Amino acid sequence: MELEKRINEDIKQAMLAKDKERLSALRSIKSALLLEKTGKDRNTVEIPETVEMHLLQKQVKQRMESAETYEQQGREALAQEERYQADIIKEYLPQPLSEEALEAEVKKTIEEVGATSMKDMGKVMSAATKTLAGKADNKRISAIVKELLS
Repeated sequence: MELEKRINEDIKQAMLAKDKERLSALRSIKSALLLEKTGKDRNTVEIPETVEMHLLQKQVKQRMESAETYEQQGREALAQEERYQADIIKEYLPQPLSEEALEAEVKKTIEEVGATSMKDMGKVMSAATKTLAGKADNKRISAIVKELLS
């Protein structure tokens, strides 16, 4: 809920500053949050923080993929706009962990789960993605888990 309040305040500020690009990005975040809040699986008005972080990560990923597509098509202006929106959305995500900190967290998770081989990767990934939600990309987590379990 705190994220939604922060987004609403930032929307007001962007409107007052007449910053159309920022306003567009903020409205897309608000729209995604409203869709999640009113979805069929929800029976409360609160969205858990982990779901909010996942939603924001998904928004960033979509923007970056769109930017790549636009670049391939030679539409640099649209690619720049998508990257700008991704940067604004990243402001609401927690700071990503460094490689060393991420590796330490994954090692801790492996010990907690009791994983010993690649067969246990699913258990480790399940636990790690929950604890590291918003702090690291799942691709990075997966690569470190594979490295440590191999």
